[in-house]
Amino acid sequence: MADSREVMTLRFRCPKELEGIAPPPMPAVQGLPTWLKTMPSQAFSAAVAHEDDTVKRCPPFIDAMTSGFLIPLLCDVRVQGGEFSWDNELPMGSSLPFPRSPISFHDPSQAADTPLFDADRFLIKFNNVWTIEAPEGYSLLFTHPVNRFDLPFTTLTGLVDCDRYRDAWIHFPAQWRDENFNGVLPKGTPVAQCFPVKRETWRGETAPLTDAEAERAHDLLTEMERDSGVYRRRFRA
Repeated sequence: MADSREVMTLRFRCPKELEGIAPPPMPAVQGLPTWLKTMPSQAFSAAVAHEDDTVKRCPPFIDAMTSGFLIPLLCDVRVQGGEFSWDNELPMGSSLPFPRSPISFHDPSQAADTPLFDADRFLIKFNNVWTIEAPEGYSLLFTHPVNRFDLPFTTLTGLVDCDRYRDAWIHFPAQWRDENFNGVLPKGTPVAQCFPVKRETWRGETAPLTDAEAERAHDLLTEMERDSGVYRRRFRA
């Protein structure tokens, strides 16, 4: 059956001087890391003494990583001994002020009394030169690139009403986690992932399973114990 879902559009715009220079946001499916592409779909489990599926065969794991859009790092950033540096030759003379550095910082006091606070460390902020416009009634959830535990930082999560706030930059605070990292974060490294969220009013409802619901749950759990591909074939949209 053909997919009849409406195709929605997020509009990313940059200053005209940066067209072709600033790496553009991309569908997350196009930015999967090398470790995921090269890892096997199955691996031997010593605990059960047979081959078992890896996370590469887990639809929820993969679907989260391939949904939404990735926001890229503006240019190469060198990290050495806890110091950040970069060479970023951007055009001069624009009538629109845009960030010229890929990274700025938040004073530790801005995270006082939170688990992020460290009096001796700044929070970094990845600067972004793309405005983002969402369809009417949609916000964007910005968060750390999903399941990217290999990155030496963790981007903070925020929700922005991008159908209204669409003519200015959105930057991405992050906590630098790997104090021993020395090297280069390449231009285009994903620094945030965004997911469109329709603004709706929800309420929660709790109830015990009825006998019929419990029977359905029992049958499904039994089937999934016998076959790991049930969710992929029957339920995955």
